[in-house]
Amino acid sequence: MQYEKSCGAIVYRKFHGNVELLLIKNANGGHWSFPKGHVEHDETEEETALREIKEETGIDVILDANFRQAITYAPKKDITKDVIYFLARATSYDYTPQEEEIAQIKWVEINHANSILSYDNDRQLVTKAKGIIKDSY
Repeated sequence: MQYEKSCGAIVYRKFHGNVELLLIKNANGGHWSFPKGHVEHDETEEETALREIKEETGIDVILDANFRQAITYAPKKDITKDVIYFLARATSYDYTPQEEEIAQIKWVEINHANSILSYDNDRQLVTKAKGIIKDSY
């Protein structure tokens, strides 16, 4: 059994009185999710999440490591993958998609995000994050 680990974040901002989430459409597979990627070398989970958000979107964030959610699934036969998600407040809003990996990026009002996200695991993360985000504003 092979093991993989990725880290990322639910990136949010307050915009015109609404809370919006940053969603990415992956070029490989076309699914909508959150920015994330593989842990490299001796990186911490937080370092990986920050690097991947910057690489995939060009956006700077402040990570909330108190919100840490792990999703475990099998992307292929004989592979187990953990994805660690944090919450991250965007400090810049203009994105630049990483051409090789990201087909599209968009800011979506938080209550509309679940209708765009491809996976139930991601929709459950939004539900968990809503209360925390609400309390931060």
